[in-house]
Amino acid sequence: MTVLLTIGHTAVTLGVVLLIGALGRAVARPLRQPGVIGETVLGLLVGPLAVALLGADTFHLLLPDDVRDVLRQIATGSLVLYLVGVAHHMRHTAGRSRGRTTGLVAVGALLPALAAGFLLAGWVLVEGDPAVRGSAPTAAFVLMVATSLAITAVPVMARILAERGMTGTPAGRIALVSAVVTDAVCWLVLSVAVALHSGNLNGFLQSIGLLSGIGLFAVVTGRVLRTAVARRVCARAPKTAAVTLGAVILAVTLSGERLGLPAMISAAAIGLAVPTGEPAPVVGTLHRVGRLFVPTFFVVTGLAVLTTDLGATPWALFAIATVLAVGGKVAGGYLGARLGGQSPATAARIGVLMNTRGLTELIVLQVGYGTGILTTPMFLALIVMAVVTTMATGPLLMLIDHREIAGVPPSRPALGSDTR
Repeated sequence: MTVLLTIGHTAVTLGVVLLIGALGRAVARPLRQPGVIGETVLGLLVGPLAVALLGADTFHLLLPDDVRDVLRQIATGSLVLYLVGVAHHMRHTAGRSRGRTTGLVAVGALLPALAAGFLLAGWVLVEGDPAVRGSAPTAAFVLMVATSLAITAVPVMARILAERGMTGTPAGRIALVSAVVTDAVCWLVLSVAVALHSGNLNGFLQSIGLLSGIGLFAVVTGRVLRTAVARRVCARAPKTAAVTLGAVILAVTLSGERLGLPAMISAAAIGLAVPTGEPAPVVGTLHRVGRLFVPTFFVVTGLAVLTTDLGATPWALFAIATVLAVGGKVAGGYLGARLGGQSPATAARIGVLMNTRGLTELIVLQVGYGTGILTTPMFLALIVMAVVTTMATGPLLMLIDHREIAGVPPSRPALGSDTR
């Protein structure tokens, strides 16, 4: 296939993928689900369904390998830009609110969730199924699974809070800031898991060196963007600044990935280093561009995972992963909020909100799958867990509201009075 034909074919395919994403969002809206859930489910399923209906040979003619490779690169680039915006939003949110309750909720939602991840990883190790366990070093596998159960999707939570008018409520403020804290820790744990993946000292030191290099680049980038010249450029020519910053970020993160450091970890580090102020609109532009093309990630992932032999995935894995994920987040978040002085209803809302995962979870899982820490069955089970837990957020919040309206009395008074 010539270059021009590949470009044209890719453009048409990309247009179809974006339409699929829009359709997924439209279907999710009347179901009172976050748009990312519709994008995720439809995007993951459309490729395997097309293969089943058309046959593998016909589908390969419609989507040849060279076009699929370009889509994979677009998916990676969109996730990088999107995650830079997410990390920057986390930095901004964390700087707006502090409090004893926030710290207790963050710890409560983090430690039990990590423990639940250790339990899930331990169950997989005891079962000893090589198709599920894979060949990754034990430490890397355990930390990867623990991170997968502990992460929270800050952007999806913020969208849910806005749609339900909860942004200014104590439950909304506490849950959002607590999620930022827990996610920052989870990205650090994920970085350690990736560094341990090599299984030898030289590989570990190389990963640490790459992480240090990206960290240094992120700090330098942050300092440059704080200069008066950079602030003026961002204010006067935001489009030029966005294109320049986006190109530099993509070049650095993708180069790091070729050396063995997942691009998503680099993107998170850079996003956390970008200061608030004048650069914020520029980062917002990068975030929106990345978010626009994120549906390509779901389609590419569905073709890579759901068109393989899934018979090796035990059904018990889906159930255990989901139950442990819900238990760790909801119970831990509820307990932290109660210890911080929140009422049972508010604490329950916080626990449910901390159980929201969504796209951030899928990005973390992609890091684990792309590095080979997670096998296809484990990756699929955790994807199902992420979708189920996120879909449950809205209905569970409605249930709490209905119980409160019906006058169901709280089980006991609040344990304190801190509502920060």
